Amino acid sequence: MYNSDVTQNRWFRRILLYVLGVFVLSLGAVFTVRANLGVSPTQVVPFVFSLVSGLTLGTSMFVVLTIFTLIQIALLRKSFKPIQLTQIAMAFLFGYLVDFSLFLVGNVQIPGYFGQLVKLAIGIILTAAGVTLHMRARIVNLPPEALTTAIVSKTPNGEFHKVRIIQDLTLVIIASVLSFMALEGLYGVREGTLISAILVGKCVQYTNCVFAPVMKKLGL
Repeated sequence: MYNSDVTQNRWFRRILLYVLGVFVLSLGAVFTVRANLGVSPTQVVPFVFSLVSGLTLGTSMFVVLTIFTLIQIALLRKSFKPIQLTQIAMAFLFGYLVDFSLFLVGNVQIPGYFGQLVKLAIGIILTAAGVTLHMRARIVNLPPEALTTAIVSKTPNGEFHKVRIIQDLTLVIIASVLSFMALEGLYGVREGTLISAILVGKCVQYTNCVFAPVMKKLGL
C-alpha cells in the first residue's frame, strides 16, 4: 500500500543528504585552495576567474557552473530535460556554501610544505566524501558531473572516466591560458592540481564503501 508519509520522509532525508554533501564538497574546495598547492581541475577555472574578476570564489563558482549548464543545453538540445535546470540552483547553493566555508575555515595555518600537503589531503578527503554524499542522494548532479555525462552521451563509445580526464585537462588548459593572459603568470595550477585529479576518484571509491552501510540503514 502506498504510504505518502514514508515517501515524503525519504525525500526529506535525501534533500538533507544532498545539502550536507554539497556543504562537505565546499569545505573540500576551501581546504584545497588554502593549501596553496594548486586547486583541482574542476575548481581551477573559477579560481582563476575570481582572481581576474575580483568576484568571490563562490560567486565565480556559480558563474562557471552556470556556463557548464548552458553548454549542456547546447549539446543536448531537445534531449536536455527541464528538470536539469535545477543545476543552476544547485550551483548557486554550492557557490554560497563555498563563500560560507571560506569564512568558516578562515586562513587556517599549518606551517611548512608538509602543512600544505596536510591541508591538500584534508581537501581531497572532504571532496571525495562530498561527492559520495550528494550523488548518493540521487537528486541532481552538480554541473561538472552532468556536463561529463552529456558529453559521453554525444560521444561514440564514450566512457565516463575517459571523457572526464579530457574535460579536466581542458579546464586546466583554459585556466592556464586565462591566467597567463590576464595575470601574467600561472595561478591555481601546481602539483596539487595533479594530485587532486589522481586521488579524488580513488578516494571516492573508499568513501562509497564507508558510507554505503549507513545509507542503507537510512533507506537511501
